[in-house]
Amino acid sequence: MSNEDLISVDYEIFGRVQGVFFRKYTQAEGKKLGLVGWVQNTSAGTVQGQLQGPRSKVKEMQEWLKSTGSPKSHITKAEFKNEKSIDSLEHSSFNIVK
Repeated sequence: MSNEDLISVDYEIFGRVQGVFFRKYTQAEGKKLGLVGWVQNTSAGTVQGQLQGPRSKVKEMQEWLKSTGSPKSHITKAEFKNEKSIDSLEHSSFNIVK
């Protein structure tokens, strides 16, 4: 692990993001980048979750959430909030929350 700051950030993604395997792709991308956290559908039709890991990897994931998503998704807006530095990761992997 590098000496890079670990950060935690909450996110919510708007658009056509349910029923298009968005959570599965988000989990795969998070794991690929070595991040931990979670992702879940909301009753409002959005997808929300939390990312934790080295700052540069979290930024990469935020870019992916804003612009890429799953192949059939259509992202209209991505909100990121509660960004903070953390001393250690609070999750052990990247999970899909049902």
